[in-house]
Amino acid sequence: MRIVRLADAGSLPLWRRPIPMLLLIAFAMPIAFSTWSALLNNFVIEAAGFTGVEIGWLHTVREIPGFLAVGVIAIIMFLREQVLGLVALLLLGCATAVTAFFPSFAGLLTVTMLSSIGFHYFETVNQSLQLQWIARDRAPQTLGWIVAAGSGASLLAYGLLVVTWRAFELSYSTVYLISGGTTALIALFCMLAYPQFEAPDPQLKTFVLRRRYWLYYALQFMSGARRQIFTVFAAFMMVERFGFDVHEVTALFLVNFLANMLLAPLMGKMVARYGERRALMFEYTGLIVVFLFYGGIYFFGWGVLLAAGLYVVDHLFFALAFALKTYFQKIADPGDIAPTAAVAFTINHIAAVFLPALLGYLWITSPAAVFGLAAGMAATSLALALMIPRHPVKGNETVFSGALAAPAE
Repeated sequence: MRIVRLADAGSLPLWRRPIPMLLLIAFAMPIAFSTWSALLNNFVIEAAGFTGVEIGWLHTVREIPGFLAVGVIAIIMFLREQVLGLVALLLLGCATAVTAFFPSFAGLLTVTMLSSIGFHYFETVNQSLQLQWIARDRAPQTLGWIVAAGSGASLLAYGLLVVTWRAFELSYSTVYLISGGTTALIALFCMLAYPQFEAPDPQLKTFVLRRRYWLYYALQFMSGARRQIFTVFAAFMMVERFGFDVHEVTALFLVNFLANMLLAPLMGKMVARYGERRALMFEYTGLIVVFLFYGGIYFFGWGVLLAAGLYVVDHLFFALAFALKTYFQKIADPGDIAPTAAVAFTINHIAAVFLPALLGYLWITSPAAVFGLAAGMAATSLALALMIPRHPVKGNETVFSGALAAPAE
C-alpha cells in the first residue's frame, strides 16, 4: 500500500485524507456494535434464558480482550497501526454477523469473545491514530465531530430497527447479518481506498508506563469500572424490570444517539473553551446524580419514564469522555501515544474483567446497591478530576506538578 506522510495528505482528494477516514471508521464501528448492544438483552433472555448472573459473565468475557489490549504493542512491531485497526474492525463485523447462530451460553461467550477482540483492538488503535493525526489545537472540536459521526451511525441503525423490526417481523439473525456485514464491508473499503498515513513522530513499540501519567491512568481505571455498571446493568434493567421489547429498547437508544449527534460537537467546543478539568468535573458530578436516581428506581419504586430519561442523560455525560483523550494528548510525549493508548485501555479494563460477574450476583440481591456503588465510583472520579490543572502540558500534568518540581527551601 502507498505510504503518505501526514504533511503531504493535503494533496489528496478530500475524501481520501486522514480525518475523513477517521470519520468513516467511527461511523462503521457502531453499525455493528450498537446493533449488537440493542438486541443483546432481548436476545439472551429470549434465546438463552439469561439472568443477571449469565449476563454478568458474558460481559466479563467481553471485557477480557480489553484487559489484554496491551498486546497491541507487540502486534504493531510487525503490523502498521492503521492496518491492525482495519483488520480488527473487519473481525468485529464478521463476529457480529454470526451472533444469532449461537443461541447458547457457551456459543454466545465464544462469539462475544471474537467480536470483543475486534472491538477493543480497533478502539485501542483508533484512539492512538486520532491523537497522532489530529492537531492539538483542533482536537476537542474534531473529536466532537467524530463522536457525532459514531452517534449518527447508531442513530441510523436504531432508526431502521424501530421502523422495521415489527413491520417486517425481522429475525435476530437477519439484523445481525446485515449490521455486521455492513461494518465488514466498510472495513474492506478502507483497506483498499486509503493510503497508509505516516505520522511525523515514530511511536515507541515497547511497554510504556510513566510515573508522570499516573493521574491519567487513575482516571482511566475509574472510567472503566464506572462504565461497566452502566453498560451491563442500565439497559438490562429496562428489559428485566420494565419489560421493554426490542423496538422499545432501540427507540431509547435512538433518542440517546440523536442527542449525542447534535450535542457532541458543542461539547467539543465546551472542552476547548473551558478545559478538560471543568468538563470532566461536570461529567462526574452529573453521573453521581444519575446513578443515585437509578438506585432510587429500585429502592423507592420510581417509574419507567424517569428510568428512560436518566438513561438518555447518562449517555450525554459519557459523551464528554473524550476530554480525557485531549488531556493526555496535551501532557504526552508524541512517541508515547500508541503504547500508552494500549496500556491505558488495559488499565481501563482491569475492573471490567471481574466487576460484571461479581455485580451480577449482587444484582439479584440488591440492584440499588449496584447503582450506589457506581455513584461512589463517579465521586472518586470527581476527586481525581480536581487534580487536573487548568492548562495541562508536559511538566504540568497535575495540580501538584509545580509543587513537586519546586526546590526545597
